[in-house]
Amino acid sequence: MSGKVLGTEVFDSLIPLLAELGYRVVGPTVREEAIVWGDIEAATDLPIGWTDVQEAGHYRIEPRDDNAYFAYTVGPRTLKTYLFPARQTLLTIENAETGLRFRPEPLDEPPYAFLGVRACEIAAAAIQDSVFDGSSYADPSYAARRKRSFTIAVNCSVAGNTCFCDSMGTGPRASNGFDLVVTEILEGNRHEFVVESGSEQGAAVLSDLAGRAPTESDEQTIASIMKNTVDHMGRSMDETATRALLIENLDHPIWDDIAARCLACTNCTLVCPTCFCSTVEDATDLLGTATRTRRWDSCFSSDFSNLHGHPVRSSTRSKYRQWMTHKLSYWYDQFGMSGCVGCGRCITWCPVAIDITAEMAQLKEESEAST
Repeated sequence: MSGKVLGTEVFDSLIPLLAELGYRVVGPTVREEAIVWGDIEAATDLPIGWTDVQEAGHYRIEPRDDNAYFAYTVGPRTLKTYLFPARQTLLTIENAETGLRFRPEPLDEPPYAFLGVRACEIAAAAIQDSVFDGSSYADPSYAARRKRSFTIAVNCSVAGNTCFCDSMGTGPRASNGFDLVVTEILEGNRHEFVVESGSEQGAAVLSDLAGRAPTESDEQTIASIMKNTVDHMGRSMDETATRALLIENLDHPIWDDIAARCLACTNCTLVCPTCFCSTVEDATDLLGTATRTRRWDSCFSSDFSNLHGHPVRSSTRSKYRQWMTHKLSYWYDQFGMSGCVGCGRCITWCPVAIDITAEMAQLKEESEAST
């Protein structure tokens, strides 16, 4: 294997190095009683010695008995928070003396360096790429942010109770889509980071860090860590069966059962790393200047499916069925892949603990029993 094995002090120097290269470094940090994405200036900003405990409708962080940097799974925020902001000004229209002047919002922010990206999040970013930059109708601001970003992936050393990336083929080990990938090794008194490059930019950054060459033993250790993560994955879903199963059961009673519990609160869509629904708002001030703003929306919102003043999907049953069938079935028709990466966020952050893996398992069981 290529790459370097770094000690903690050398690894810590990666963050200021990226800042010197002009990147705005974003990574995991403890804030608001959660591990969330945020700006980081030093390794001390990372969730060192913290982990998270997740279950359906439940999230807590707890201290560990070691100084692990990345011994947690995923939090409520995703890369789309930065690449596809929740609220973004698209256009300003000014009433100038020569007439109306249209001024697109400039992209004047520094490029991002994302530290601590998990394999499922890389898979989600690839899905968002197909949405926002995969056709002739590309989103220029998304494309610019994505192209300029630097991605440092982290292979998962722990699995959460709501994780099911292994069954979706998206993790826990990152195989592509990164500039650098890190595996943290914490065994007794040994605390090192195996760092491999995945791009020319990544190789250039890695060349500035002092470390030894990895050995076959290091690769075996990484393989053991990945196996342990897979073995402790909390959930699974039969990804190959979902597409046809949902199409064949659009009128199944399970949708009524889910609707009786679902609050249509939009939490699942807001924490999902692949959901991309948005709406556009126009506003005008007293001086005649108009702004067009895009903000996140959700298929669970009452006005989302309005057509000529009336919603196409007015019931919670129809809204949830639309979300789940689009995510796990129709997405194949649009993009040739599933819209789910198995991160488990929709399960953790659902206030009534609806679990899509359990719902799909029940649907499969009842469908097979009736045939």
